Amino acid sequence: MEKVDLDRYEITGRLGAGADYEVRAAVDRESGNQVAIKRPVPQAISRDQHQAIEARTEKVLQAYDEIGHSTNLISPILGYTERGNHDAFFGDELGKDYQVLVEERAGGIPLLGDMMSKFKGVPIGAGQNLFTLFPLVQPSAVPVHPVHNQLLDLEEVYLSAGYVILDLRPQNIFYQPASGKMVVIDTGALARLDDEAPRGRPPFDVNDACLEILKFYTTPLEPPGDASGYRDARGIRPIVNIEEELNEMARDLAGCAPAVIETGSVILSKIRERGYTKYAPFRADLTAYLDRIAERNAGQANASKSVQTWQEAADWLKADYWRGFLFDPDSEMAGYLA
Repeated sequence: MEKVDLDRYEITGRLGAGADYEVRAAVDRESGNQVAIKRPVPQAISRDQHQAIEARTEKVLQAYDEIGHSTNLISPILGYTERGNHDAFFGDELGKDYQVLVEERAGGIPLLGDMMSKFKGVPIGAGQNLFTLFPLVQPSAVPVHPVHNQLLDLEEVYLSAGYVILDLRPQNIFYQPASGKMVVIDTGALARLDDEAPRGRPPFDVNDACLEILKFYTTPLEPPGDASGYRDARGIRPIVNIEEELNEMARDLAGCAPAVIETGSVILSKIRERGYTKYAPFRADLTAYLDRIAERNAGQANASKSVQTWQEAADWLKADYWRGFLFDPDSEMAGYLA
């Protein structure tokens, strides 16, 4: 990770924007490698309201320098700029100083596509639904529960340095279906275990990361009976009230098979009591829960029809929108649609 001059890069397109950052695709003129150029969203910069985002960037850089560079589960940060006016590079007239990050371009597709693309008819929630919530087709080359386990692997790395990564929502994860490999592209929502507790809630700890993984990447609900059920993302609003989230999850469990209720309730009870102090016990409980859900889904009378519906939805990934990422659906999806 080094300080860089943006003149080294040529912008080739727009990858998307979230609440805090805008991301452009670019090519490194020196190496020819594809990179992602990340800056605070222009609306915040133009209103001089980007200071909190800048502070988040500094925290990301500090944590990456301490521990992030040691894992391949986050997008490598290749460089960063000095704070300055970058209007000439981006072709706008914001007239404010800010810092820019340069990251390695992530392979695969986002588990949640760009929200603006939803209004163009893109099934932006397909990745989350197909590969984490309802993974009905599992090629032998892909490990079981790949996203869940890699997220926990990443959290364990950061926990060793005293951090918990939050905001694990699917728009922050890129996934390669053929291998099951994922990377997190935004680790800005970091909490240190020694940080003061936010107002009105306990200090952040591993239970918060466990709750996010449970919320964004599991469901006890049965697979959709129609492909349209795979279009939209599920449960992606941020967690505001822990108790309300746990109660909602408990309501979803009601009426499920006894084994699903039992294993799911164990996790909810432990999170409610802030009972997890390490990720290994949660990983074991989560694996049992996911395995019971998978067994329930495979044993349904309409299981073969559910797989056909899944494959119908998976066929959407051949569309041009998804090919705009570093993703070749013909090779990446071969093991799923054969």
